[in-house]
Amino acid sequence: MKLVLSIVCILSIGFSANAQFFKKDKEEDQKKVFKLNNDVDSLSYALGISVADEVKSQNVDSISVEAFLKAIKSSLKGDKQLMNTNDARLYYSNYIREKQEEKAELAKVAGVKFLEENKTKEGVTTLPSGLQYKILKKSNSGEKPVASDRVKVHYHGTLIDGTVFDSSVERGRPATFPVNAVIKGWVEALQLMEVGDKWMLYIPQDLAYGGRAAGQIPPYSTLIFEVELLEIVK
Repeated sequence: MKLVLSIVCILSIGFSANAQFFKKDKEEDQKKVFKLNNDVDSLSYALGISVADEVKSQNVDSISVEAFLKAIKSSLKGDKQLMNTNDARLYYSNYIREKQEEKAELAKVAGVKFLEENKTKEGVTTLPSGLQYKILKKSNSGEKPVASDRVKVHYHGTLIDGTVFDSSVERGRPATFPVNAVIKGWVEALQLMEVGDKWMLYIPQDLAYGGRAAGQIPPYSTLIFEVELLEIVK
């Protein structure tokens, strides 16, 4: 991975905001038949795929292929470059940081808007912390966990756009964990639930993972969980 990142940093010379991502002449590509004839070809092709995948994963939505290939050739041949390696790395890291900041701000705004609209819906309760919940099933068991308890739950987690990022329901296996070992929104909600309850939780980003990415969860994401409290594990 470090090798790929280093290569991407060097090759990220001349990004063009006006060019389509990896724009090329498709008709010319279709006329060419490229084969991997030896280990060097295979290694080169594999490295190219790794670099391309890394670039695409870093919020790079537009690129000048001409500048990209020019950087590759000049770097590998040792020719004079339009940027030195340090400048290229700095440009690349600044570009990625700016894109991440833009994406983070959009996520924050989208989360606030969602929660503002959601709190007016029937059955939704908003707590002082900002946590929202809706009771789907009420057990009246009277048995509530405390922070030091271990609980067994079934849950289904999505982003506000409906993307599923984790689900014990889909795995067909409940999860068991200490109440105080999960995100703040869960810690608060679990201590309000009774065994047998099923709630829908709407968790603001500051009660979830905040600015940290977690698996398929982007930074500053507002999260939605359907949670069923199955038992307090003794």
